[in-house]
Amino acid sequence: MISTKLITSALSLVFLYVPSHLLAGDSLSPVAVKKQMEQTIGFYQRSVSINGGYLWRYSGDLKLREGEGRASDHTAWVQPPGTPSVGQAFLDSYRLCKESFLLDAAIKCGEALVHGQLVSGGWDYRIEFLPESRKRYAYRTDTKDASGLRNVTTLDDNTTQSALSFLMRLDHELKFKHQSIHEAATTALKSLLRAQYPNGGWPQRFSTPPVPDDYPVKRAGYPKEWPRKYEGKDYRSYYTFNDNSIADTINVMLDAAIIYDNPEYKSAALKAGDFILLSQMPEPQPAWSQQYNHEGHPAWARKFEPPAVTGGESQGIMRVLLSLYDRTGAERFLEPIPPAISYLRKSILPNGQLARFYELKTNKPLFFTKDYKLTYDDSDMPTHYAFKVGSRLDSIEREFNRLKKDGPSEPRNLFSQPQQRLTKTLTMQTTDIINGLDARGAWLEDATLRYQEQEYSGPIIDMRTFARNVVTLATYLGATR
Repeated sequence: MISTKLITSALSLVFLYVPSHLLAGDSLSPVAVKKQMEQTIGFYQRSVSINGGYLWRYSGDLKLREGEGRASDHTAWVQPPGTPSVGQAFLDSYRLCKESFLLDAAIKCGEALVHGQLVSGGWDYRIEFLPESRKRYAYRTDTKDASGLRNVTTLDDNTTQSALSFLMRLDHELKFKHQSIHEAATTALKSLLRAQYPNGGWPQRFSTPPVPDDYPVKRAGYPKEWPRKYEGKDYRSYYTFNDNSIADTINVMLDAAIIYDNPEYKSAALKAGDFILLSQMPEPQPAWSQQYNHEGHPAWARKFEPPAVTGGESQGIMRVLLSLYDRTGAERFLEPIPPAISYLRKSILPNGQLARFYELKTNKPLFFTKDYKLTYDDSDMPTHYAFKVGSRLDSIEREFNRLKKDGPSEPRNLFSQPQQRLTKTLTMQTTDIINGLDARGAWLEDATLRYQEQEYSGPIIDMRTFARNVVTLATYLGATR
């Protein structure tokens, strides 16, 4: 354990500093809020960011840095809540109050992502900016030849999708005139079109497009038998629902169809929706697996993700189907939902939750011991993974019934901005946020950094807090006008 006593003592004057111009809500000044926002964003850009990119968390003195793993001061993170999340916060804030420094900050985030885009078209979890480190990656701005370099686009954990979603919206805000940002967004979209399988699914990761003849379109089914022990096979090319990867990609494609007025992207989303219909398991378990091999059978991914029907991702998949119907009006996307809900209701555990995994055909809940042996017993489970999940079946069924009654929504306006009202609550939140800054212009909170060589607990900078606070301040500025 790193002792934080000396750090906290040395920085105590910094952490306890309260800006003198803001003491109470009734004396809050929009001019002062704008000035403080500029100073704060300037500090984050100079001292926290690397070339416009951001990680997840930093120690208060900025010596320790991490995303989903330790990082150097030349590394940015793509996977949320990294660079795309911060960039989207800047862009949302600009649209709320129209302050140009916020758009400039969003553009810097966009340019960081441009320099992290791979030749394969998407993004890895991280972006390296140290020249020596960049030589290991096939970054599109550095090379056209990916031979022998890291060139794997990941759709896991909303990584490529979040980067692309932000870049598309930024591209639209810039009227498609920022050449490198426009090229990055359209290149990524084209790569996703090429990476889509003939059945409409997407892999978890890819470097090159699939050869269509190698992936015949098959309806999901049960294998005659499946290995009870993890085999360590490469699952990255499997059709993958885990961590909402296909759901996130569908949403990107539907948004892209609007932003770029291109029906090809909507067609890709509809094709992915048809893959969801194709991959619904037959009776007696009409729900979905986390991932399928190319025979259409549930398959192993990681050592704690067996071939099974999932009570977790199946609920997310039904949400996607509801959204697809709501946004496209295609009624076929509602048909799988009633049998899936009925099956999952019958599968609820005694405590009211659903198992993450149900054994194929028998429907017995599956768990793992702490040494990763498959079992029916839930008494010795690892704690890093949710092997039981909450049931959201009631809310899914309510939304299904509403859509059946009311029909799909009006076409979505991705750029509408609700009118902000200056309320007492908003004023108090703004005052608290400004008064919570240290002398540098940073928001600090006590927390633990998870990925360091030695455990660190103490003051940290969390980019989720930063993004949330910037949007609140922009909301206040917009409301005052």
